[in-house]
Amino acid sequence: MSPNRPPLSRKLDGLRSSAIRDLLELTSRAEIIGLAGGLPDAQLMPRERIARAAADALRGSEVLQYTESRGWGPLRAVVAERESAGLGRAVPVEEVFVTHGSQQALALLAEVLLDPGALVVVEDPAYIGALQVFRAAGARILAVPLDAEGMRVDALADLLARGERPAVVHTVSTFHNPGGVTMSPRRRRDLAALADAHGFWVIEDDPYGELWFDRPAPAPVATYSPAVIRLSSASKIISPTLRVGWMVAPEPVCRAVELLKQGADLCGSALTQQIAADLLADRTWLAAHIDLVRATYSDRAKALVHAVRDTFGDRVACTDAEGGMFVWATFTDGTDTSDLLATAVEHGVAYVPGAAFAVDTDYRTALRMCFTTSDAGRLEEAVRRLAGAHAAASAST
Repeated sequence: MSPNRPPLSRKLDGLRSSAIRDLLELTSRAEIIGLAGGLPDAQLMPRERIARAAADALRGSEVLQYTESRGWGPLRAVVAERESAGLGRAVPVEEVFVTHGSQQALALLAEVLLDPGALVVVEDPAYIGALQVFRAAGARILAVPLDAEGMRVDALADLLARGERPAVVHTVSTFHNPGGVTMSPRRRRDLAALADAHGFWVIEDDPYGELWFDRPAPAPVATYSPAVIRLSSASKIISPTLRVGWMVAPEPVCRAVELLKQGADLCGSALTQQIAADLLADRTWLAAHIDLVRATYSDRAKALVHAVRDTFGDRVACTDAEGGMFVWATFTDGTDTSDLLATAVEHGVAYVPGAAFAVDTDYRTALRMCFTTSDAGRLEEAVRRLAGAHAAASAST
């Protein structure tokens, strides 16, 4: 840039590109089996049903016009009805706000709820998109670990007892990205109780909750307190191309988000929001569609987990995939997954090293694998390739 022009904003100083997006650019060759991306399977997306909904929407000219900043009214009504069923309480339409995917909701909430220097507590390992948002907001970030029951709420309680006062606690409560675990019902109640007692907001990021395999996910954290702002999306159950996400939040928060959204993009697409409303309101069709996605992902998840355990034995510990899109695995022999990645790509398989999700713990021996876009046979081949890469790397040291 010209030395006569002012520098770019200082908020960019602490930001870095998503390691996952960078990795996808490097591993997009057809011969590489990609376990790195967090993408739903495009072959399961309902193209014909979307096309029919689009054709119906385009019969009226209003769908080509601007729409409300809070989202198209009928879509908000459909979302309010769905969320009411999930939360076990009536969700007013005034507490539903539609965004350009749930990531935009997270970014707008960071501007509404956080001043520079405010404390945000996240899980470790953390969802990369949340870290990017909170760093851009200039937040101070502390992490609490995960275990098999999700966020260690007792560790959060310890932070509070030491005098830390978070403005926001962020959780991917169900089928965690990247950790693959689900917060237990007891911890959900405990987290909500802490929010009420200490006056912080909880952002419950829940794009995967409907993708359960053998049994439904626990009731959302938002069931237990109005201090919980809930985010969800149509991306994982229908298609990311609609760019329809939403949040359920107290009306004053929705009003504040509306002010910021008007300055960012004014409103979303009336066309895709009307399509989404049509699809989400078609209960019989949607239930059958989600059942198909669940069954397909369940078979793939179990194939991946079985292949990892059968191939590596006790050299790798991995989560049981009970839903969602990811398996989190850890080498018990000290293998550094960042160092192994180049050899893995040479052997035709890619994953995301655990270090990409680290906050306080380095997770250098961990990796995240996505099972959604490959069938069982291809996933088994991916694990064979990973084993070959591991053997080659071990032989060279």
